[in-house]
Amino acid sequence: MGAEDWNRRYAGSELLWTAQPNRFLVAEAAGLPPGRALDLACGEGRNAVWLAEQGWQVTGVDFSDVAIRKAEQLAEARGITVAWAQADLLGYRPKRHGFDLVILFYLQLPETSRGPILRAAAEAVAPGGTLLLVAHDRSNLEDGHGGPSDPAVLYTAADVEGDLAGSGLRIEKAEVVRRPVETPAGERIALDALVRARRG
Repeated sequence: MGAEDWNRRYAGSELLWTAQPNRFLVAEAAGLPPGRALDLACGEGRNAVWLAEQGWQVTGVDFSDVAIRKAEQLAEARGITVAWAQADLLGYRPKRHGFDLVILFYLQLPETSRGPILRAAAEAVAPGGTLLLVAHDRSNLEDGHGGPSDPAVLYTAADVEGDLAGSGLRIEKAEVVRRPVETPAGERIALDALVRARRG
């Protein structure tokens, strides 16, 4: 999907997704001392805003200007400051070693696009910093709930490990995680890939 497609999805006055942070971000960031954070493909800003509320200095980047405007509104409503940027991640180059935490949540792209973006994200991780990625896992297509139906944009933790090879990051965690989803028919389970890596 292009920027205009996402702009149409984000066009309503209500948030397309919840304002609450992703459960895996909350769990994985719990032990990290606040520093400089970069949220790539930040969408409507729920994760960036939550990080800022925890004391992080946050930059949020998304290629949908509509999403960025809604993120700005969410931050303003919460009384916090985030640096927002509208940019296509395929051309965006964050500051080398400029961030203590870099997150990518549900960036579902084909391998040819995903690889360069993940390598640029890895370059942005400062010494001692962390990269955290969560995405719809390929196994979710048959065994989980929701998410994209196009297998070309689904991947695994092992795929991400391959993308990060040679980046200088040490993989701390690479696994499939279960995410409960409330539906009108009751709770369902989505399967996500979670990768956490650190620059020594």
